[in-house]
Amino acid sequence: MSSYEETYRRSVEDPDAFWLEAAQALAWEHAPTTGVDGSEAPLYRWFSDGTLNLTVNALDRHVAAGRGDAPALIHDSAVTDTKTTYTYSQLLDEVAATAGALQDLGVKTGDRVLLYMPMIPAAVIGMLACARIGAVHSVVFGGFAPRELASRIDDAAPVAILTATGGIEPARNIEYLPAIAESLEIAEHTVAHVAVTHRDGFTTSLEDVAERVPGTQWHDTDTLKQAATPAEPVIVPSTHPLYILYTSGTTGKPKGVVRDTGGYATALSWSMPNLYGVSEGQTMFTASDVGWVVGHSYIVYAPLLVGATTVLYEGKPVGTPDAGAFWRVAAEHGAVSLFTAPTALRAIRKNDPDGALIKDYDLSGLKGLFAAGERLDPDTAQWAHDVLGIPVIDNWWQTETGWPIACNPFGFDEKPIKLGSPTLPVPGYEVSIVDAIGEPVQEPGTEGNIAIKLPMPPGTLATLWGNDQRYIDSYLTAFPGYYASGDSGYLDEDGYVFVMGRTDDVINVSGHRLSTGAMEQVVASHPAVAECAVIGVADPLKGQRPSGYVILKSGVEVEESDLAAQLVKLVRSEIGAVADFKEVRVVNALPKTRSGKILRKTMRQIADGEEYSVPSTIEDPSVLDHLIGVLRPTA
Repeated sequence: MSSYEETYRRSVEDPDAFWLEAAQALAWEHAPTTGVDGSEAPLYRWFSDGTLNLTVNALDRHVAAGRGDAPALIHDSAVTDTKTTYTYSQLLDEVAATAGALQDLGVKTGDRVLLYMPMIPAAVIGMLACARIGAVHSVVFGGFAPRELASRIDDAAPVAILTATGGIEPARNIEYLPAIAESLEIAEHTVAHVAVTHRDGFTTSLEDVAERVPGTQWHDTDTLKQAATPAEPVIVPSTHPLYILYTSGTTGKPKGVVRDTGGYATALSWSMPNLYGVSEGQTMFTASDVGWVVGHSYIVYAPLLVGATTVLYEGKPVGTPDAGAFWRVAAEHGAVSLFTAPTALRAIRKNDPDGALIKDYDLSGLKGLFAAGERLDPDTAQWAHDVLGIPVIDNWWQTETGWPIACNPFGFDEKPIKLGSPTLPVPGYEVSIVDAIGEPVQEPGTEGNIAIKLPMPPGTLATLWGNDQRYIDSYLTAFPGYYASGDSGYLDEDGYVFVMGRTDDVINVSGHRLSTGAMEQVVASHPAVAECAVIGVADPLKGQRPSGYVILKSGVEVEESDLAAQLVKLVRSEIGAVADFKEVRVVNALPKTRSGKILRKTMRQIADGEEYSVPSTIEDPSVLDHLIGVLRPTA
């Protein structure tokens, strides 16, 4: 087996040969002979002469190989107390029937289909059904606000929407159909069809919403499937768009990240055994949401591409019923890999600081815990390692890249873990630290802008939906020849990547550029702190000053003034007086996106008295209401 160093060297010295070899793991209709096509640089395309169908690779070929009875998808719903397993044959039948139903609605190759779904099998089936007929799916988090949903409808212009009657939260049910109807009333684009998966416990009928939106036909999905002829796979070019996944844009207009088919399938197939140590017949539990990029890649596509079993979990890390939920799911289904977000681990730690609930489950088969979505602070990583006794591996990647930029190559050459680092660049990614004018920084440990040399490896975004120029302007012009990640950080003397936060999280205190991520790392190390955020607040004398906001661990009782004094002393000791860290407030919650990122920019805007808009991706807008009184200075 090759070493990481040899594998990485091959991937950057001869990327065409490296990735054409990796592509042989797939079943192509026409195998590619071209690696990367740079004829339209700075836009690049992978395997442009190859053709394939993704569901053939994820489903049909495993059935044809005699593994039709192997488990493909396990739906574990903590909110309904049900568990359902689909074999590869059963999942293929469901996907083909749903794809046939879409064709009966007039959906053709290249048409868009929007999914607005809870974490139920119909979400996964709907995504795969689109891929089967070459339709381009766009998943929006179930429960998203109607106005934000309308903006995505107008941008993607879908022919159809796949949805359900509602989503189930621990304390309430969320009716989806009124939100869909309102979004269609707001949107300028008319969606011809909405197909609805019925769930018990919801009151809005198809007739109710049909009256509100007369230009749209509403259907029961099961009825459509029963009448449909199962769809055969449609062969598409490797470069054919598989999906559009929206990420927040600075202009307020959402950015639709476009993922191709062949490059994405190749990258994911390669990543499963090499980065996560998961192969055919094994189980991966990705505790994410299909509305997030991690859900797309490592709930839906990657496990099925390699013939593994994937777990679709409908529940929370805590409260359904307790902080042992993830450990139960991993133990019951025999997961060898568990992938989640740092914010989920912090929530679990807050509720079960000693990891006592782990003892209730047999986790002997679990080999690694992986985290992505936000920086995995060293204190949380160390805690998880101590209570689980297995490697805790940080990943760094983005919606745009589709799979990890930096990760410990757990499956083939596991490296020593350095807390605070997602380890080394993944083969295919040439990661550089560049200064403000795009010149590479030579000295290890010097912080700068993290950039990736073009072309990026397969699986990364091809463009933004309908707007190549916006893609170029947003990502490729700041540092010519590089993709600008928008994150700051450094490489150490061993080549390990340290991601310190978004570049707008670097603050200027009396002329000193300081990383709020570094301060958060120190604050989070305090034994009373479950979670924290440090932001730069406008200061008339110093330009900015750091201000810290902390959530206490369950059961911890400490005076805010005492804790503040301890944290100020700690930051002064670890970073120095130059940090000028003097403000700490204890809060009940921090505002986060659905994927777990803390909304530091919004917090800063509130604190500075600036106008701000509540981001569409926020999980609980009421948290901001609580924080306004803490953040905003009194008049």
